[in-house]
Amino acid sequence: MKNLSKIIALLSIFFVTHSCGIYSFTGASIPAGASTFSVDYFPNFAPLVQPTLSQIFTDALKDKFSQQTSLRLNNSLGDLHFEGSITGYSVQPQSIGANDQAAQNRLTISVRVKFINEFEPENDFEQTFSRFYDYNSQRSLSEVEAEAIEIITEALVEDIFNKAVVNW
Repeated sequence: MKNLSKIIALLSIFFVTHSCGIYSFTGASIPAGASTFSVDYFPNFAPLVQPTLSQIFTDALKDKFSQQTSLRLNNSLGDLHFEGSITGYSVQPQSIGANDQAAQNRLTISVRVKFINEFEPENDFEQTFSRFYDYNSQRSLSEVEAEAIEIITEALVEDIFNKAVVNW
């Protein structure tokens, strides 16, 4: 009898948290009634343009919401909607070593995001997110670029996801 009451309690918790669509075990707080999300293509308006970055970033943002929420991707305006652009892509020396030469370089990517929440407009935002990747100046950007873009994109998408639906 004791085990039966534990099972009923666990099932009750599961159905309450799962069926209302308010909480997911990833920490996302999705508004009740929301069933779709949409992500517009993020064009690259940075002064220095990396040709594949727009597609990589847009796909990563779509993938994050597809994998971490129960929302369906919608091609038109979704219940949760993202739009914006890549506004910065730059490399700058970060630390100086011997002979006044750069010892490290930093690749920085900035993305302007507008988020619209149809069910909770008070959570809408428009914000610029930036992340960077430091690398040894003995290596060229082309040697580290793919890895750097992957790491930076993952961090940017995580920041955007947290701002939009985690609300901690």
